[in-house]
Amino acid sequence: MDKFATLEPVKLYTSLTTASKPAQRPTQRPVFLGRLPQDLHLLVLSHLPIPDLPAYAASSRALAALVRDGDSNLWKTKWNALAIEKNQLSSVLDELERKSNEKTVVSRASAPPTLAVDDEFGDFEAADVLTPPPDEMGDFVGAFSGVHIAPPSNVLFETSAAKDGKDTYRAKFIRVLNLLKPLLRLLDSPPHLVLSQLAEAVTTPTTSTPLLLEAKTLRLLSFFLSPTLQPVRKWQIQYLSLRSAMDRFDANLLAAFDNADGKADESAMRDAAESSWQVWDGVGDWELGKMWAEKREIFYQTGDWNPLDNFTKDGGLAFDAMDSFMEWVLRAISEHGARAVRIFPPPSQVLLSFADRIANEVVGEYVTSLLSRARELSTDTYLKSVAASFRESWRMVDAILEAAKQREDSNIPKTRAEDIVYRMFEVNMDEYLDEEAEVVKIAFDSTCKGWDYDSSSSSAKQEAARFLSSQNPAQVKRNVLGAFTNLLLLPVTIVPRTVGAVGGALMTGGSAAVQGISMLNPARWGGTTQNEDSNSYSRNLNTHGGSLLMDADDDAGLLHKRGQDSVSLTQFETLSPTPLMSAGTQPPLSAASTVGEDTHQLDLLLSLDVALELIHADREALKRVESFAGYPGHYGHRVKDTIEELFILFLQALGERHVTTGFHKATERMRSYKPAEHHETANVAPLEQFFELVHIGDTIQSMVQVYFDKELAPHIDKTDFLNAVVREKKRFENTLDDSVAAGLNAGTEVLMNQVDHIITTLTKPREYYPPEDGTMELGPTLACQEAIKCLETHCKLLKGSTSKEVLEVFYQEVGIRLISILQKHIKRQIISLNGGFQIIADLNAYNAFITSLKVQSIASDFANLKMLGHVYVVEDAKDLAQIVRDVTRYGGAYRPEVCFFHSFWAMDLDRF
Repeated sequence: MDKFATLEPVKLYTSLTTASKPAQRPTQRPVFLGRLPQDLHLLVLSHLPIPDLPAYAASSRALAALVRDGDSNLWKTKWNALAIEKNQLSSVLDELERKSNEKTVVSRASAPPTLAVDDEFGDFEAADVLTPPPDEMGDFVGAFSGVHIAPPSNVLFETSAAKDGKDTYRAKFIRVLNLLKPLLRLLDSPPHLVLSQLAEAVTTPTTSTPLLLEAKTLRLLSFFLSPTLQPVRKWQIQYLSLRSAMDRFDANLLAAFDNADGKADESAMRDAAESSWQVWDGVGDWELGKMWAEKREIFYQTGDWNPLDNFTKDGGLAFDAMDSFMEWVLRAISEHGARAVRIFPPPSQVLLSFADRIANEVVGEYVTSLLSRARELSTDTYLKSVAASFRESWRMVDAILEAAKQREDSNIPKTRAEDIVYRMFEVNMDEYLDEEAEVVKIAFDSTCKGWDYDSSSSSAKQEAARFLSSQNPAQVKRNVLGAFTNLLLLPVTIVPRTVGAVGGALMTGGSAAVQGISMLNPARWGGTTQNEDSNSYSRNLNTHGGSLLMDADDDAGLLHKRGQDSVSLTQFETLSPTPLMSAGTQPPLSAASTVGEDTHQLDLLLSLDVALELIHADREALKRVESFAGYPGHYGHRVKDTIEELFILFLQALGERHVTTGFHKATERMRSYKPAEHHETANVAPLEQFFELVHIGDTIQSMVQVYFDKELAPHIDKTDFLNAVVREKKRFENTLDDSVAAGLNAGTEVLMNQVDHIITTLTKPREYYPPEDGTMELGPTLACQEAIKCLETHCKLLKGSTSKEVLEVFYQEVGIRLISILQKHIKRQIISLNGGFQIIADLNAYNAFITSLKVQSIASDFANLKMLGHVYVVEDAKDLAQIVRDVTRYGGAYRPEVCFFHSFWAMDLDRF
């Protein structure tokens, strides 16, 4: 044990007081100069005029050192105020410095010779006495700019390059100060002499661009004589004189530019434009760019184009006239815009202002007149005209971007070009979006009312192919959805044309474009559309004997043949209450095909036609609104809200006005069905028709899901459960599920009433009390066979039309109610010993049927019921008593007294 060291206590957790205190960084104390912080001194120095800096700095050596700091924020701020790097004005300084050096060399060469004498003024030997700096004693900085003095340590400015360095902000500012101050005296001259003297001071005969150099010099002087710097005492007076000279210079440039424009001399125009841009003060519109745009002839030729030419004689739309108008506009943008990019400096953005003026004064006026006329004709024409005119106007964006390619540094992003069209169209957006939603509401209401009227009249009772007539209803639905998905991929024509060709068929006027989902109308695909109105969706078309997208193998072949002229696409039939069925396939169920006129056909309460019409109306509106999906800002949000509102209105119309109403009527009619009034026993017509209705409802829900995924998903977040569209879609699905569940509940009750009626009516009086000398056939009775046949038929019908969970619940409900019916039926019978064997045969048949449903909960119940039938074949009373008391034989489902009453009420008392 002596090898182990004693454990020392370890502090596992820090104390609360230590943990609660955050780590504090050491604070840096401010540096004081005298009684004030250094930052406050720098703030004061940044607002002082240049001539007052020496007086402030002379207060102490510390302040003088602060001012002499060449990289301090003081000198950085003053250097940035000159904006030399930003505006590329360093060439002006280089030219001024070159001329100053040449002048100094010439003055020194013309001076009389002097002898080098050592005198007491040696410190001033570097001074140029022949050309002293201007304003020698007026400003402290300039007074000693040409003199090198060995000052005491408290003197403020040292201009020696060796001491200060040329890369510091202070050194660069002093260089600018020394070069520009000689030019300030020129501003004291009369206004008409300022420009000539400035040109003489700045340019030389060899200067390549004298106008641009003069313009940059004037701009640099405007920055120099600013309130931020205040380089001299009388800077305000000199700035006014400079501004007057710049205005005069700009006027001369306007005249030069106009003269060059008349000669189409782009080089001279570019020189004048860049010079004018340099002297512009940035207030208001740039006069030269504005003048150039005003002289373009496009603004004075709009009377050659009539917006009303876009309307046909019968009130239709044909935008060929606007096509020609926009071609003219695009040529103008291409020609003049490209020239603007070449001659004007990129920061001026003359191309965008020119295009903006065209959009508002030319295209905007044209569109306003067009929409006013469309509004007078009809709201539908107005909506189509808005979307079409916006799509036509959008062509300006491509033209602007193409013109901008004339110069690599044009700096015209796509968003700026798009904003031009967006701003032009903003005046129409509020009215358009409101009308779009209102028109869709009216269209939905009209469709639903039309269906309600048709379904209530005799015209709705027509022969129709059915899902249930197919050998594989699930495959039929897949074919329907496959064709529907392909049709949703077809483009929607926003801009109507007078003449166009689609699939080899010539279309004129309103039939210029096949509109998306309306392709489901087969009459539009073939060459027989001359007598059909292609702007409306026709419902009750007759089948023309073709194959109707029934078989899975035919689907791909027909879609493959769509582009072949030899194949008529009318073989796609979608226009029956239960469409897309095979016309040649006979229904295997007799009740579906033999429903009399007195029986209401429940499967006609829902229609895929109505769903397709609603989708068609909603998709047309949606595609129009999608044209504006890229809108920024407020109207962008409004467009997104309108897209969501259109789909919500569609779901509400389809769900509340059609699906829910149809299922409610079907449920009420099923509940009024009385089996005793019908001779058919194998089939329950209302329930069979309701199963067809479930297939239609399931297909409608699948179509809505496909439509949502294809059209709405790009505009919303499908995972956002708080989104209004997602919530409304979920509500629609829940409503459909509830309607199906309520109908299945009523249908189950009707089915079991039918089963009860079959068992009651087909069971003979002595079915279970046969004569002693009679022959026995150990098999299920006729009533049992018919009941099982009825149940099997209707249970198979429901497969493929609903979910596995709903199907299991339906099977379980059927099993529970069947047990109740059988127990009630057995209690009504007198059962002999031989009849007991017949009971067992029936119960075995019922048990085999229930087992085939593969629902464990009811399968065990029927197994127990089958065991209960053994009490009817026991001859000895003691053995019967022992069987009755053995509750484990029945899985605990039946108590002894229940078994006793079964045997007592049904037994033949003569046996005991």
